[in-house]
Amino acid sequence: MTRVSLFSSPLLLGFDHVERMIERAAKAGSEGYPPYNIEQIGEDGFRITLAVAGFDAGSLAISVEDNQLVIRGKQTDDKDRVYLHRGIAARQFQRSFVLADGIEVIGAELANGLLHVDLRRPKPEPQVRNIAIKTTDGGRKSTLGVESGSGDGA
Repeated sequence: MTRVSLFSSPLLLGFDHVERMIERAAKAGSEGYPPYNIEQIGEDGFRITLAVAGFDAGSLAISVEDNQLVIRGKQTDDKDRVYLHRGIAARQFQRSFVLADGIEVIGAELANGLLHVDLRRPKPEPQVRNIAIKTTDGGRKSTLGVESGSGDGA
């Protein structure tokens, strides 16, 4: 059975990367740890806050890989401790967020067991670009209505 794509319309040229981003987001959404919030900060800002109690800055890593924000955490077990009860496990995680084109990671801060990652979406500048139309008409060439060729006006 062939798979019908949402973006298979011939009018949606070049949107196959959007479909891949949606698939990645669906995969990443199934992760449950660590819990997180996403807030809108101002008109063009976002903040992702992850609850990372027990992690220090040295055990966390943040990277942007192919329009995907990846936050990793790795804790090591302290072999010198003897636990009578172990309810807080030393565990590792990887949490991914798919970013739209143009989203910039501004910075990150770790405070009181919460990792805050600030993002910004710059306002797009409208872009208008004229495309030259080349024609060949009986040996005379013109571009955007400006004729060139024999030079005799005929």
